[in-house]
Amino acid sequence: MTLVTSGRVTTTDRRWLERAVALAWQARERGDHPFGALLVIPGDTVIEALNSVVTKADPTGHAETNLVRLAGRTDLATRSAGVLYTSTEPCAMCAGAIYWSGIGRVVFALSEEGLAGMVEDEEGVPPLRLPSREVFARGGRAIVVDGPVGLVSATAVHEGFWS
Repeated sequence: MTLVTSGRVTTTDRRWLERAVALAWQARERGDHPFGALLVIPGDTVIEALNSVVTKADPTGHAETNLVRLAGRTDLATRSAGVLYTSTEPCAMCAGAIYWSGIGRVVFALSEEGLAGMVEDEEGVPPLRLPSREVFARGGRAIVVDGPVGLVSATAVHEGFWS
């Protein structure tokens, strides 16, 4: 499968990414890991989700998987027309969920590699170091992926959290 990158991140994309970072701050403030995601569906429908790994005691409660669960209430055509914006590049688990959901485009701010450089000490099970593009490339359908998009706020939400 060939991965598609639009190479064009718009002002609107950046605005939605800033909203994803604001959601990450909400997650952090309530005691969860600082990740947020949203799905923008044509017709001005927006579905938002926060990380809930700690507060719901769910290791799969990443912002993107929570979002995919919520978006699953819509039909496939609606999801495939949507754009998923996330504060940080989806992990391998989340990328798999995004793939299976049928979502057509993913835009992320902080890269998986950038996050790894900020995490000083891993607790519990170490993360899979597998960029989302590699996961998507193994699938049978194209997903447009744009990122990382350099936002100071996307780095700031992680500062001091992982140490």
